[in-house]
Amino acid sequence: MGFFDKLKEGLQKTRKSITEKIDQVLVSFGKVDEELFDELEEILITSDIGIETTMKVIEDLKEKVKDRKIIDPKDVKGLLKETLKEILEKGGNEMNLNTKPSVIIVIGVNGVGKTTSIGKIANLYKSQGKKVLLAAGDTFRAAAIDQLEVWAQRVGTEIIMQKEGSDPAAVIFDAVQAAKSRNADLLICDTAGRLHTKKNLMEELKKVSRVLERELPGADRETLLVLDATTGQNAIAQAKTFSETSDITGIVLTKLDGTAKGGIVVAIKSELDIPVKLIGVGEQLDDLQKFDAGEFIEALFS
Repeated sequence: MGFFDKLKEGLQKTRKSITEKIDQVLVSFGKVDEELFDELEEILITSDIGIETTMKVIEDLKEKVKDRKIIDPKDVKGLLKETLKEILEKGGNEMNLNTKPSVIIVIGVNGVGKTTSIGKIANLYKSQGKKVLLAAGDTFRAAAIDQLEVWAQRVGTEIIMQKEGSDPAAVIFDAVQAAKSRNADLLICDTAGRLHTKKNLMEELKKVSRVLERELPGADRETLLVLDATTGQNAIAQAKTFSETSDITGIVLTKLDGTAKGGIVVAIKSELDIPVKLIGVGEQLDDLQKFDAGEFIEALFS
């Protein structure tokens, strides 16, 4: 089964909560009027696209309907797909990893699937023929180091780690030296997943950042925030908090297959202007893939 089919299958719950309802509404209306837009608005808000984003979408939809002189409600669906796709494609969703080595820093609270995501990202790039190295920078939890080691073995990548309680910046320093000497294409760094001690986390990330800037000047770097799609609007709140402490370049959205809240993808992009770069739709190693806005909208509406 290709990733598009997995995506389609994974978005089943979201499709029920958005697309099927939209289809019902469009069929039940004889003309395009205010009441139709009100119904669509309600569906979008309840499917975790969020109030702010929904207002933007409906406004854009009304404009398109007017410009193109649409009178048949059935034609509104195509315009809605177009509008959502435009939001998701704005600014691009590509990973910027062209230097050797390139660096991915992974951040996120515990419990969102951060370590699992790192393992799957490593697998994604290793399957493209890249030499990947992992850095166990979440030294706060012994379990995090052990889990990452298990993933490294599973994927077949090397891992640089120290004991629990070590200085994360020291781990990253060692990992950078290893990446250089072993001619790695990609270094993926885990970080501590805690938000309640925001100040410590901020300092830690800054230190890690300084090490990378000093030891790998000019290297392409992605800072990816892992969010759990099943938490809906709460994921946006997390993203807001993290974007105050670090310069997030993209989102990894996990567990899309376990939720009817897939609309969160649109809300994140629209409200925070952070692109979703990778999405996970299952438990398998290859169930995390690059996000493609066109594919996502097709899978959602098909």
